[in-house]
Amino acid sequence: MPEARSDSGRGDEEPLLGRAGDASQQEDQGIQLNFVIGNTQTKLLPQILNTMLKTRSGTAVIAQVGIWILTATIWASVFIHPLILFSAHPLLNSAGILLSTQAVLILQPTHTPKQKRQGANIHAALNTTSILTLLAALVIIEYNKISHGGTHFESPHAILGLITYILFFLQAIVGIAQYYTPKVFGSVDNAKSIYKYHRMSGYVILTMSFVTVAAATQTSFNKGVLHIQLWAVVVAAVITLVGVLPRIKKQKLGF
Repeated sequence: MPEARSDSGRGDEEPLLGRAGDASQQEDQGIQLNFVIGNTQTKLLPQILNTMLKTRSGTAVIAQVGIWILTATIWASVFIHPLILFSAHPLLNSAGILLSTQAVLILQPTHTPKQKRQGANIHAALNTTSILTLLAALVIIEYNKISHGGTHFESPHAILGLITYILFFLQAIVGIAQYYTPKVFGSVDNAKSIYKYHRMSGYVILTMSFVTVAAATQTSFNKGVLHIQLWAVVVAAVITLVGVLPRIKKQKLGF
């Protein structure tokens, strides 16, 4: 892995977009604030927003706005109609994506050994809850399909959904194993050597989950009943990613 650059001795804290030390948890700062801190300036936003973000709140607030808009949009569309068994599928899936996003946000700013340990434990707990939620969503849609004699994995949404479920489950298994049982990989150093790939794949899977939700807007059930608009999903997803991606630490990805 390339050596971290040292901008004022803080090269290991340099986010993908921004300055060294941005999007980093301070020594005396509670980890709960990681849900909202972020780099103070980002090229992904117009200058007028950068002026508004010259505080420690940064882009994580933007990510929270985006993911909560997406979740609220889905939940509102479900609850304004009579609830059926299928209703739990979009509710649980959106909750799982919400939890996964929080798992990313809580861990990104950590940089000291103590912060990383605490962040990793919370990250694992949130992602484990997310996986259980997604698994419940999968079981419900499969039971619903079987009970109604429906076709399986035929639409783009269904195919993308299956791929995303599998990737989420594999990501969780590898993440838990490499952190809590590193000897599975032969040694602690071997486990640490794949951290960067775990991080990279995490961002890819999060993005795929948004694409899967977007594909869901084109299903016959959504068009005929829920009426969740594609543009609303895309806008919320973009806002979320605009908040998440600038907080990525270059060195944590091996750059």
